[in-house]
Amino acid sequence: MVTAAFAGRPAPSSWVAALRGFAGVARAALARCELCGQAIGAAHDHLLAPAARHTVCACGACAGRAELGGSDGFRRIPSQASLLEGFRMSEAEWDALMIPIGLAFFFTSAPEGRVVAMYPGPAGAVESLLDLHAWQALIDANPVLATLRPDVEALLVNRVGARHRYFRAPIDRCFALAGLMRLEWHGLSGGAAVWESIDLFFDELACGRPQAHASHGRA
Repeated sequence: MVTAAFAGRPAPSSWVAALRGFAGVARAALARCELCGQAIGAAHDHLLAPAARHTVCACGACAGRAELGGSDGFRRIPSQASLLEGFRMSEAEWDALMIPIGLAFFFTSAPEGRVVAMYPGPAGAVESLLDLHAWQALIDANPVLATLRPDVEALLVNRVGARHRYFRAPIDRCFALAGLMRLEWHGLSGGAAVWESIDLFFDELACGRPQAHASHGRA
């Protein structure tokens, strides 16, 4: 989780830079697998504890066991995000989902047996009530949503401004977006820096660039 230790620091030009301070605080955790203690590099897997919505950094062996269902309930989080070209969502369909801002992510929670809607805010990720009929209508229009892996993959939506983009995204990327907003938000509107960093976050996501491993924590 992002802490108040970063309050008042200058806004960096990249969302990766924005999370670098958080990565420094968590350096000890990131240096070793949080399940077995094995040393790991900067590029490593993340695992999710679905009930707690908590992610941890993992070595390849522990990630492989999680993939096979043998790591104490942890699930391996995919590493790739993809832009959903041709995604269909009208203004009325978006309004029916009852999200108060133009950013949100949606995922199926296996422990809770339902679809969860969350949006990033100044205090972190916030859960929103979800109209299930509206969600089902969205699946009917976009069958790809039915193939999202429960807990670890989400529909990530950016409808800020005129350029609307939709992604199939690993859940840790969604948590990273929430951490970025919490880190850089200032005042009532957030300030220009936070929106510039969010734009860059989505540009890098669309280009398939490696994302920073600074998103482990809780939703």
